[in-house]
Amino acid sequence: MDELAYKDTFVHKLHPLIKILTTIAYLFVVVSYDRHEIIGLLPLIFYPVVVFFLAELPVKQVLARLLLIEPFIIAIGILNPFFDSQVITVGGLALSRGWITFASILLKSLLTITAALILICTTGMDKLAAGLRMLKVPRLFVLQLLLTYRYISVLIEEVSRSIRAYKLRAPQQKGIHPSAWGTLVGQLLLRTIDRAERVYQAMCVRGFTGEYYAGADIRITVRDRAYFGGWLLFFIFARMINIPLMIGLLISGVIS
Repeated sequence: MDELAYKDTFVHKLHPLIKILTTIAYLFVVVSYDRHEIIGLLPLIFYPVVVFFLAELPVKQVLARLLLIEPFIIAIGILNPFFDSQVITVGGLALSRGWITFASILLKSLLTITAALILICTTGMDKLAAGLRMLKVPRLFVLQLLLTYRYISVLIEEVSRSIRAYKLRAPQQKGIHPSAWGTLVGQLLLRTIDRAERVYQAMCVRGFTGEYYAGADIRITVRDRAYFGGWLLFFIFARMINIPLMIGLLISGVIS
């Protein structure tokens, strides 16, 4: 995803603060819909589709990461049909309101997570952190987010190394025996603390003082303002007017 952020497209050249504000506005509009709303959410698919096209992002790579998160959303939303079993009729078909709520939650999660992934793929974590500091987000939060993103792979590597060492010492055993869980976690904690201390010392040697610096400030141009203003107007219009319903009424001749 970091490699995708180095592309040279129209969206990648936009100011990071503008992309963050656009994403926040999009998220607020998506989550503001009622839990039973599905049709009204459909026009908001237009935003990620257009940004995917303008930023030339590989759809398969981004959606593959989206699918990793969806099982957790499904596990939460699948309980709705059991708690909300009231039956309603939609187009002559009897459905439980719980299933409609589940579909709405699933669609909202798809839209919001996709928007967040697009923001990272077109901005990069460094510029994203700089944009958050421009929004006066607390320094500690930004640093924690940045360091977690950078070094989560180091933690995964340490876990993999510990599991590999255990398997070499117990080749005939499947999995890790429960009696070794405490020792394994303790060793992992000690190694993590040691690695974190070495990383911090290396940062201090390179002049780290507790603040995150993103380099020279980038000015917000007219193009940036037009991008944000255009999408904001579309989000407000899509929220205030049910576009699919209006199109259906126009086609059926109810309104002219």
